[in-house]
Amino acid sequence: MNAEDTSRFVRLRVELVLEVEDADRLTKAALRRIATDPEVPEAEQAHAEAAVTEDTAEALAYLVDPFDLVREVPGIELQQASWSSERIDYDPDSPDWDLDEDDGGADEDDEDEEDGIG
Repeated sequence: MNAEDTSRFVRLRVELVLEVEDADRLTKAALRRIATDPEVPEAEQAHAEAAVTEDTAEALAYLVDPFDLVREVPGIELQQASWSSERIDYDPDSPDWDLDEDDGGADEDDEDEEDGIG
């Protein structure tokens, strides 16, 4: 396959599990961000403030910006980003949280090529 046949677009998936050690501090930081963010219209500020006050996952979503992860990476232009946050039950010893586990990436594609599918 030559360079013209391959896509210039790459999907980067990142999953983080964070422990909230100080919910009040997190909430206050999110409230400060909302108050000073010109992208949040005044009409929506009250709703945003209520959301981050009620749910630390919402507060975190206001503070973590995927654009910041790649802003300084040379040779790319971010085309689209989405992110979400949710409260979870976390057990680091559970096999469900094995970070080395393949999530359907290259190995799955390799199997398809071996079967003549890919």
